Amino acid sequence: MNFERISVVGLGYIGLPTAAVFASRKKSVIGVDVNQDAVDTINRGEIHIVEPDLDMVVMGAVSQGYLKATVTPEPADAFVIAVPTPFKDDHVPDLAYIEAASRAIAPVLEKGNLIILESTSPVGATEQMADWLSQERPDLSFPQTHGEESDIRVAHCPERVLPGQVLRELVDNDRVIGGMTQKCSEASVQLYKIFVEGECVITNARTAEMAKLTENSFRDVNIAFANELSIICDKLDINVWELIQLANRHPRVDILQPGPGVGGHCIAVDPWFIVNKTPDEAKIIKTARVVNDGKPQIVIQTITSHADRLNTKTVLCLGAAFKPDIDDLRESPALRIIKSIASKGYAVKVVEPNIDTLPNDLLEQGCELISLEEAIDYKKPNALAVLVAHRQFATSNELRLQAPLDFCGALKERRADRRAIQESAGVVEEK
Repeated sequence: MNFERISVVGLGYIGLPTAAVFASRKKSVIGVDVNQDAVDTINRGEIHIVEPDLDMVVMGAVSQGYLKATVTPEPADAFVIAVPTPFKDDHVPDLAYIEAASRAIAPVLEKGNLIILESTSPVGATEQMADWLSQERPDLSFPQTHGEESDIRVAHCPERVLPGQVLRELVDNDRVIGGMTQKCSEASVQLYKIFVEGECVITNARTAEMAKLTENSFRDVNIAFANELSIICDKLDINVWELIQLANRHPRVDILQPGPGVGGHCIAVDPWFIVNKTPDEAKIIKTARVVNDGKPQIVIQTITSHADRLNTKTVLCLGAAFKPDIDDLRESPALRIIKSIASKGYAVKVVEPNIDTLPNDLLEQGCELISLEEAIDYKKPNALAVLVAHRQFATSNELRLQAPLDFCGALKERRADRRAIQESAGVVEEK
């Protein structure tokens, strides 16, 4: 197939970098998003998210005419759907964005088009997407009814990138390609090989969907072990950071670092897709979610108790993003902690160096965004807590002197990375 015109639907943390990388390979890319402000920003050659080097790639692609954004889908050879997949009450997957995107592109589909769902999805979502498309376009045939002879090719290819390293990982990482038929998979490989240097591994759509959910559930379970360990250590008056460092000296032990919870649009969400589909079987996965979702409440109790002992109503919270060195607040445990503390009547000052303003709901609660310097010099007494290990916090000797509550290990001088521990034990194998 000849992919000269590619449409990316959803210009967020995954869609915009994907569109930009396709455009950097001299392909004509139409980015589609319902957010007019985001569309206007991109068409100026600017970006509305924080991701290293993305601004330069977008500026170059727009200025050279390879990338444009619009709110209305246009015809293309391939469509990549990268819209959110949150969950509703009781952790039921919400496919409304996928459905809306499917029905939006349906009018411009043509025979021979390829449609790829990149959104992390519950098992069966790709087939559901194909059904929505067929409802809108009964004049075209789809894989679920016509197999290899279908007019339209459909596949699932989950994103597998780390915020802060998206541009590199989009190119270098292996991709799991799950076509509804073999020809769907082959067409998808051809599309991704425009920029992917990693291996494109073919499977079916359901296995591809489950692969991404499995990856994030595996991480969630391991984080839950670390978080539960931190709770146990608090009860037993043990330094959890030192304990993990010592345990990781074992050549076959690699315990992760605990934190205030688990956030983001993947790890905090995806395991529930498995639990929702197979509630009686997903026992460990569900328990891990319960442990990680419960950690913020323990942090809240610790901070407020500390403030009460100091006889202060001022709490300084360092970090609001869901992980270090990004601006993404989605499903952030730090944000949940800040909101809860503010709701209890404390005056909350927030240090988040990656954003320019706080979300409206925090502002309505009286929260204030301040700089790290202001936090360090803030009048005493106050309760100071580090919730996210941003580099600005980890490298601040002045902050370390304040001896804040540290829930993410940002200031623990005795922390060591895995390789350093292995080297000290003489167990690192040369590559």
